[in-house]
Amino acid sequence: MTFFKKHIYDNESPGRLAWRRFRRNIPAMVAFGYVVVLCLVAVFAYLIIPDKSPDANTMCLPIKVKPPGFTAKMLVMQKETGVLGQNPSPLHKLFFGFPQYNFYTPVDTVYVKDRTLMVYEYTGDKNVQLLKKYTHNDFSQSNLDIDNKQAILMGESRPPVRRVTFLLGTDCYGRDMLSRLILGARVSMLVGIIAVIISLLIGITLGAIAGYFGGRVDSLIQWFINVIWAIPTILLVIAVSIALGKGFMQVFIAVGLTMWVEVARLVRGQVLSLRQMEFVEASKALGFSHWRSIFVHILPNISGPLAVVAASNFASAILIEAGLSFIGFGVQPPTASWGTMIKDHYGYIILDNAYLAILPGLAIVSVVLAFIMLGNGLRDAMDVKGVSDRA
Repeated sequence: MTFFKKHIYDNESPGRLAWRRFRRNIPAMVAFGYVVVLCLVAVFAYLIIPDKSPDANTMCLPIKVKPPGFTAKMLVMQKETGVLGQNPSPLHKLFFGFPQYNFYTPVDTVYVKDRTLMVYEYTGDKNVQLLKKYTHNDFSQSNLDIDNKQAILMGESRPPVRRVTFLLGTDCYGRDMLSRLILGARVSMLVGIIAVIISLLIGITLGAIAGYFGGRVDSLIQWFINVIWAIPTILLVIAVSIALGKGFMQVFIAVGLTMWVEVARLVRGQVLSLRQMEFVEASKALGFSHWRSIFVHILPNISGPLAVVAASNFASAILIEAGLSFIGFGVQPPTASWGTMIKDHYGYIILDNAYLAILPGLAIVSVVLAFIMLGNGLRDAMDVKGVSDRA
């Protein structure tokens, strides 16, 4: 039996062997599962969040900074006809949110008296009550059907009131905290993906050219890498952000343009050690081009270290984006970002509502830790010099 297992292992590809070692690493598998779930949540965020408005930006100042589990009674009114005419595609709704046909007003009490809708708005103070009256001719921007208005004001129909529960409470603008937190995951995952792609494209290209050709080309690229390496990352990101302007995609590009140096140094070192190997010399002897030798024969042999550095850069990109958003150079409001959420609520840390800043902070920590554990698992799984899994 031992001989049979050994024979099977000897015929397995390096990729399958690495996958088996990776599966045996429990922390890495947990991190991998967490990242997969987070990606699914980020993609389908608008289908699961309570506030489905674009950017979950439904503000309601009377109910700002409410604790988790807070429930409010909302008077539901329809918006103007121009808004009702919008009908975006399902794909647009999935990525940009659902159009809001209603607006909500928190209320304490709603009843009908003398064909008038009496509304006591919620103020948070039982001793202070704001009374508003809605008659048939003045229904405050409401586009409710005339018969529905008449039925409500005649007492034949119940006023459109619904209960809304905020599982994680509300932020300093009265927005649903849970919805904003989930949408912040979308920004973090997007910045990680785009930044890693940009850094890999630039880093692999420059590093492979420098390591393969050597000589003056290597010296010139090395000089450029050292110059970029000497500039503090946060200052370089701020400079690129200023040059490109503030915006959603600009931040992603700025972060990616500052993370390729580590990739280039890694690729250069790996290519330097592989370019004298027999299979590369055979490729040259057969008349293959330099680019085929690099991208077909050399780069596949350094995919392991590249996967590890990509996972590390993913975590770094999330931290950089959060830092930029905290100082105002990152994703701009009303787009939900964990860094912006910390910026808006860090003053509450010394008050009774410290969770408003702690929750997005814990989200950042959990994602970064997951990618670090994932990178460590990939490193151990792809380490051919490690302990054999046949033991």
